[in-house]
Amino acid sequence: MTRRSTAVIGAPCWIDLLTADPQRSRDFYTKLMGWTADEPDEAHGGYFIFKRDGVMVAGCMGRQEGMQGPPQDAWSIYLAVTDARRTLETATAHGATVAVPAMDVDDLGTMGMVIDPAGAAIGLWQPGVHQGFGIVYEPGGPAWFELHTTQYEASLDFYRTVFGCTLQPMDTPGFRYSVMQQGEEQLGGVMDDSQFAPAGTPAYWLLYLAAADTDATLAQVRELGGTVTREAEDTPYGRMASVTDPTGATFNVIGPNKAAATPAGAAQGTAS
Repeated sequence: MTRRSTAVIGAPCWIDLLTADPQRSRDFYTKLMGWTADEPDEAHGGYFIFKRDGVMVAGCMGRQEGMQGPPQDAWSIYLAVTDARRTLETATAHGATVAVPAMDVDDLGTMGMVIDPAGAAIGLWQPGVHQGFGIVYEPGGPAWFELHTTQYEASLDFYRTVFGCTLQPMDTPGFRYSVMQQGEEQLGGVMDDSQFAPAGTPAYWLLYLAAADTDATLAQVRELGGTVTREAEDTPYGRMASVTDPTGATFNVIGPNKAAATPAGAAQGTAS
């Protein structure tokens, strides 16, 4: 498995699920992804951790009345930062809105969330003891993180300025895409969605989870009460499909195919 022991600043480092039905979500993801689930931490609102082979991969929390966050069940993606409070100040100075103010989580780290100027919710995590997910790009872990936006250039400028992201253009005629990189490692992508969505459509971040076999995973999604919203298709980066879990949270599944033996960090160039 691909392991991470420290968070890469500016890169996706954590994912968590906000759900109306924590038990149903726990059952779905443990069976679908081969995860185990810790017991809810009542000191932190019932938040619990999903693990794969004993390594942290994601978090989950039940929706509570009056809580801040997405209006529907959703996966959130967090980018690693060195100073969460300063990053929030920089984000608002560049047109973002604070959705969740900076909050210290014991000695684990400091979190916050903003709505970027194009409308996408993005979390930020200042690592303490908790450095983020420890498995990535392998079956049973997060595989890719993708911002879809109709305000492409403005979004690139925002993430470069606020999070210090290195964004490498991968544009082709009629298709614009940039990859977040750290050295040779590809960490996530930004896609120009203007060819697929009307101008002004709110941006959003899309999570990909890695599977050993995409088609088998989709069959299991249906058995467990989820919905396949886009059937599997082969791409140069793996075999992909779109899914909604039983409570309405969406994500993509990516697995290997003949063109891509592993779905490691290269899911760019897809439409939602």
